[in-house]
Amino acid sequence: MTTVGHFINGHIITDGERTQDVYNPSTGAASKQVALASKATVEEAIAAAQAAFPAWRNTPAIKRARVMFKFKDLLEQHADKICQMIGEEHGKISHDAAGELQRGIENVEYACCAPELLKGEHSKNVAPGIDSWSEFQPLGVVAGITPFNFPAMIP
Repeated sequence: MTTVGHFINGHIITDGERTQDVYNPSTGAASKQVALASKATVEEAIAAAQAAFPAWRNTPAIKRARVMFKFKDLLEQHADKICQMIGEEHGKISHDAAGELQRGIENVEYACCAPELLKGEHSKNVAPGIDSWSEFQPLGVVAGITPFNFPAMIP
């Protein structure tokens, strides 16, 4: 049976300690296993993200947006396969999976606007001789806990 691992620093990691079956809700059959991360695997993922952060932080916003546009393109190119996987892993019918994926693509499309969103703002003369401005900067590594029932829309 195939084991789905963790993509960390360009490699698939399956530490093999613990796995969980993934069941197709329409058949009840286990179709694959997913590796459950050990503490060491989580720490490896955090370390890889921290190591990548300085270069990503210094990447111009327009180049970061291009990464998101490429992600959007890949989602659109592989929509049929993604929707099939959503159905197999979550029991959604095809048009529900397609609607969920479309909403996820819209979220990515919104993120593609990062250069505009990251501009900040400037207000002249908010008080005598005082200007005010805001500047947005990446702060660091984050983690997200997302719901299982909308895998393509919420993350």
